[in-house]
Amino acid sequence: MSTPTVRRISECFVKPQRPTEVSNQICNLTPWDIAMLSVHYIQKGLLFKKPTTLIDQQDFIENLLDKLKHSLSLTLSHFYPLAGRLVTHKTQDPHSYSVFVDCNNTRGARFIHTTLDITISDILSPVDVPPIVQSFFDHDRAVNHDGHTMPLLSIQVTELMDGVFIGCSMNHTIGDGTSYWNFFNTWSEIFQAQAQGHEYDVPISHQPIHNRWFPNDCSPPINLPFKHHDEFISRFEAPLLRERIFHLSAESIAKLKAKANSECNTTKISSFQSLSALVWRSITRARSLPYDQRTSCKLAANNRSRMEPPLPQEYFGNSIHAVSAETTTRELLENNLGWAAWELHLAVANHNDRVVLQFLQQWLQSPFIYHHGRFFDPCCVMMGSSPRFNVYGNEFGMGKAVAARSGYANKFDGKVTSYPGHEGGGSIDLEVCLSPDNMSALESDVEFMNAVSASNHLY
Repeated sequence: MSTPTVRRISECFVKPQRPTEVSNQICNLTPWDIAMLSVHYIQKGLLFKKPTTLIDQQDFIENLLDKLKHSLSLTLSHFYPLAGRLVTHKTQDPHSYSVFVDCNNTRGARFIHTTLDITISDILSPVDVPPIVQSFFDHDRAVNHDGHTMPLLSIQVTELMDGVFIGCSMNHTIGDGTSYWNFFNTWSEIFQAQAQGHEYDVPISHQPIHNRWFPNDCSPPINLPFKHHDEFISRFEAPLLRERIFHLSAESIAKLKAKANSECNTTKISSFQSLSALVWRSITRARSLPYDQRTSCKLAANNRSRMEPPLPQEYFGNSIHAVSAETTTRELLENNLGWAAWELHLAVANHNDRVVLQFLQQWLQSPFIYHHGRFFDPCCVMMGSSPRFNVYGNEFGMGKAVAARSGYANKFDGKVTSYPGHEGGGSIDLEVCLSPDNMSALESDVEFMNAVSASNHLY
C-alpha cells in the first residue's frame, strides 16, 4: 500500500489589514536575533478534530480558510515584522555588513491549503510521531537567513479525513517561542472575535512591543564582520531519528519535585528542573557514555524577567539564552536525581542581568552565528520550548486542539521539546528526539518509564 502524500490545493499571500506608519519602516535586529540566522525556522502546529455535525465538508473548509486568512490579516497588523523580509546592506569602503527586516515592499505571509487522506488516529496512534507530520509545515529545512527570499511567516492548513492541522513556520530571527505563541494566541483571539463581528476592535490580551532592545553602548544597525553570507551560514541535516511523545501527569511531576527536593534537603528545586534532571540522567544512561565523558543539559531560558529593568513578556523578538549544567557521566549517574536537579537549579539561579549583559558584550566584540553542529554536542541534552506557553488555549472554531506537533526544524539526537499536557493542570508532554538505538534504550530505562505514561488521550 502506497503512503498517502500531501496535495497542495492553493497558495496565496496575506498582508496586514491596516498598515501603519510604524509598520512601513525597517526593523533592526539585536544580537539575540542575528545569532539565529543559521538555525531553522520555528515550526509548531495544532491538530483539530472536524466538527462531527458537518453536512457539507467543502463548505466547512472554504469557510474556515476564509476566516483564517481574514483574522491572519488583522493579526499581522499587530505583528507586522512577520509580513516583512530580511535585507542585507553592505558596503566595501568603508566596510559594513548589516541585516535588518524590511517591513514594507513585501508580499506578506504565505498561506497554503493542502489535503491528506489520513485520519487523526493515523497521527496519534503510532508509538513514534509519523514522519508525514513534517510535511504539515512549509519551509522544510529552511534556515532563517533564507528569509531574504522566503516569507518570514508561512501558515499551512492541512485538511485530513476527520481533522485539520494548522502548521505555522516562523522565522526565528524575528522572534523566540514567547513571541511565537503570543502571535498564535492573538490570532486565535481575533479569529474567535469574528463570530461576534468584533474582530476589528477586539482588545488584544498581550499587545506585542516592537521596540527592539539593544545594550546601552550599541546603536543599530549592528555592523557584522562578514563579506558574504557563506561565511556564517551552514545547512544542518539531522541524522536518522526516532521522535516520540512521552506524557507526565501532574501527579508524576509532583513526585519528581518532592523526591529531588528531599534528596537535597531544600525546597528551591522547581518541577521543570526536577523533570529535566530525570531526562538528562535517563538519556545519558541510554547513550551508554564512558564514565569520564563530559555531558551537559541545556535549558532554554527567557531573559525578559531577568533583565534590570525587566523586559515585558510582550517584547516581540528574541530574548533567550541556553543555560547549561555540565558534569561527567560518572558524577551524573552515581549521584541521585536531586543532585542533578540542584545542578540545573544553580545554572538557572545564576542566570541574571549581569550574565546576560556579559554575554552580549562578548558577542558585540566578536559576533557569531549559532550552528547546530558546534553548539550541541552528541553528549548533550537540550530542553527546548516551555510547558508554560499557552498552547491549548488556541481555538479556531473547532474546539480545543487534540494535539500539538512540530516539524523537521531544529531536531537532533538529545533535543527534547516540552509542551503543556492536553489535560492541563500542570501535566507536561515531552517530544523526545533520539537515534533509534538510544530511543530503544530509553524505552527500557526503568526510572524514566516509571515516571511517564502513554501520551495518546481520547479525542
